Amino acid sequence: MPYYAYKGRNPRGELVQGSIEANTADVVASQLMNTGVTPIDIVETEGEQSGQGNVLGRAFAKRPGLDDLILFSRQMYILMKSGVPITRAMSGLIQSTRNPYMVEALREVLADIESGHDLGNALGRHPAIFSTLFVSMIRVGENTGRLDEAFQRISQYLELEKDTRQRVKAALRYPLFVLAAIAIAIAIINIFVIPAFADLFGRADVELPWQTRLIMATSSFFVNYWPLLLLGVIGGIVGFRVYITTERGRYWWDKTKLELPLVGDIIKRAILGRFARAFAMALKSGVPLVQGLTVVARSVDNDYIAEHILGMRNGIERGESMTRTAAMTGQFTPLVLQMMAVGEETGEVDRLLAEVADYYEREVDYDIRNLSSTIEPVMIIAIGVMVLVLALGVFLPMWDMSKAI
Repeated sequence: MPYYAYKGRNPRGELVQGSIEANTADVVASQLMNTGVTPIDIVETEGEQSGQGNVLGRAFAKRPGLDDLILFSRQMYILMKSGVPITRAMSGLIQSTRNPYMVEALREVLADIESGHDLGNALGRHPAIFSTLFVSMIRVGENTGRLDEAFQRISQYLELEKDTRQRVKAALRYPLFVLAAIAIAIAIINIFVIPAFADLFGRADVELPWQTRLIMATSSFFVNYWPLLLLGVIGGIVGFRVYITTERGRYWWDKTKLELPLVGDIIKRAILGRFARAFAMALKSGVPLVQGLTVVARSVDNDYIAEHILGMRNGIERGESMTRTAAMTGQFTPLVLQMMAVGEETGEVDRLLAEVADYYEREVDYDIRNLSSTIEPVMIIAIGVMVLVLALGVFLPMWDMSKAI
């Protein structure tokens, strides 16, 4: 779309100017009027310079994350609740948003709305920014006339999602730093320390124990083949990242994450809590049961769990109850299944699913706060074994040398 440079007067009579990307000058005038600016002059500019600046801005900008979506949802909730028209609200957000990717997407959304599309369809054209759950909630809000409530629930859901992710990252930060320090220490010992002792032991007529021969062989391998080791590590990381972008690799990794020791069960319950929270929000907003399961399956960010959720959908389509289909997946605890059954009997599935989400989130929060204390003994044992092997490998030959002397 071309860019238009404009000059106008705000409600206080002050001169304002800038540039807007739009299809026609009439669209620019309409946007300015919606924001309270009276246009004086609108001239189409050469989009090359603006386009280059836009490209450079996007090159150094991050794609919209949870923070951007939370801020957007909060602002839209306030604007919709205040009765501001969608086009005027979107124009104002375009002027105040700082993320170039988000600005570009909102401009296209505004152009679609002005062309006659509804907000849900306009947002749905940007799946990289707005998830299926996000778009579905907006569509339901538009159909029911409760668009402000839809944005409010989305912002609350995204805030909980952000909080959970931050707690998981905070809990894993310390163990990852320790593992990185151990890896660096092992590399330094094998490349610089062990060769010095190996030269000393080589000049001594002492029979070396198996611990010493083991660490000397390991050190020799590190010293002679470290470029290949480094290349292999880099190639393995790149190959792994490429593999998990494929459909088969992503499914394998999503399933493997749930089976990891210590953290796998926490990840699984966090995903199930996310599913219960999103499903409860969808049902409370009026999304049909089968459609809600389809939408939520795409939003849990785990193909393995999504497959089981779609299995629940297929069972419900065959006429089975939600509790029975959930039990057949083998992913839910008996307490959660009992709460689902009560929800179906009382007709309050959305409220009971919210209770399920609270239950999982409390468990995840407790486990995350105790994760470091759970991992520390394992890491201490691993470090102790490594130090023991190094100590035996270095000091036993020195003890034999002292006896020989």
